[in-house]
Amino acid sequence: MEREEFVAAGTPPSEAPPWPAASDEEAFLAEGRAAGDPVPPAFPPPGEESRVGGDLPPLDELVGRIPPAVREALDDLFRAKFTGVRRVLQ
Repeated sequence: MEREEFVAAGTPPSEAPPWPAASDEEAFLAEGRAAGDPVPPAFPPPGEESRVGGDLPPLDELVGRIPPAVREALDDLFRAKFTGVRRVLQ
């Protein structure tokens, strides 16, 4: 039986579990394929063009697809806010 380890964020690399080997990853992907899960490759094979095609729509059109309430919330959360002006003397 395999043992799972949970490591807290910020754990020094010397205490972190080792990265899975390539054979472990291949076994995981093969198991997923056998179960019928679509497992796309992380990167397209060399020489093969990207399967995503076409031009992207204009940015204004994409922004228009976002509901106004969501845009307002995002604007409120991520817009820089000036809280005051101070003169710095040298």
